[in-house]
Amino acid sequence: MTLHDITQHFGPGRGGAARLGGRTPSAVGAPPSRTRVFAHRGASADFPEHTRAAYLRAIESGADGLEIDVHLTADGELVCFHDFTVERTSDGSGPVAGKTLAQMRRLDICSWKTPKLARTPRFWQSRRLADTYGAPDEQLMTLPEVLELLRGAGRPMALAIELKHPSPYGSRLEDEVLKVLLAAGWDPETSVVPGTRRRGGEAHPIEVSFMSFDPGALLHLGEMVPAERLCSLFDLVTDRSVARQMAKMQVGFGMRPFVAAVLRGTAKDAEALVWNHRAGIAGPGVRYVRQRPAEVRAWIARGSVMRVWTADKPKDVEMLLDLGVAEITTNRPAQVLDQVTAAQSESAR
Repeated sequence: MTLHDITQHFGPGRGGAARLGGRTPSAVGAPPSRTRVFAHRGASADFPEHTRAAYLRAIESGADGLEIDVHLTADGELVCFHDFTVERTSDGSGPVAGKTLAQMRRLDICSWKTPKLARTPRFWQSRRLADTYGAPDEQLMTLPEVLELLRGAGRPMALAIELKHPSPYGSRLEDEVLKVLLAAGWDPETSVVPGTRRRGGEAHPIEVSFMSFDPGALLHLGEMVPAERLCSLFDLVTDRSVARQMAKMQVGFGMRPFVAAVLRGTAKDAEALVWNHRAGIAGPGVRYVRQRPAEVRAWIARGSVMRVWTADKPKDVEMLLDLGVAEITTNRPAQVLDQVTAAQSESAR
């Protein structure tokens, strides 16, 4: 099913025409006076990234939103996983795109990292963890499961979905994400998923934004998603980042100039989306901000929202607050939220 088919099936998406000069969908979660804190892959300093436990801990700690990475499996399911292959964070091997959801469920995605609270690896099998954060075989999350988790948060939440490219499925990745969201009641104009009223309580909405390092993915989404909910990701192109990309591509040293040129070109295109108002959220890495504060100030002055990743050190958080960054992505949401609240309470006096 293509984006055109999705639009025809669920109704026209009016958000694609929205730009920064138009009506901005109202934010949910933190008061506008406070910098919002997104939990990077959940509270991933405490628990293994992209697990039910990491997401639940982030919600417990008061994070304004979750940041997740999504891939399509071989049978078309949307799983939350960062890497393109499973080796680093599981006991398996091979690409995520080559596995079915059932095969992904069978992986141990917990044992590679011991939670900060754990004394022994047996912590993951303890009754306390299972009752609070789910059993080990319940840790892999799909996009529909994340939505259900956020609906149970008891307060408005934000969800930042990163589309991982290059994907062997191309733009089908974006289309499948939109299908899941639309089935959950997502409004393309506001990019909000309605909450579920539980036992007479209030229904809390989920504000959805879309992120990618791939400008093409954001342009594709822009046909249906308002610019204010698109986040263009980019970072400095360094020798280390070039070497890391070469390792992923499994190419020799002779390809280094070509790889570096492609990375620089992609980063330039990603920045252009922000300058041209095709993406209302600028998503630079903290290193980029540290070395190019003038660009950050210019984007803020022009009305762009800054969502900076990944800030775990107090000195980095302080720098971002001084610059007026609106959203911070961190592996340590509890600590960063405490610092943000304290700093902004002090400045309000």
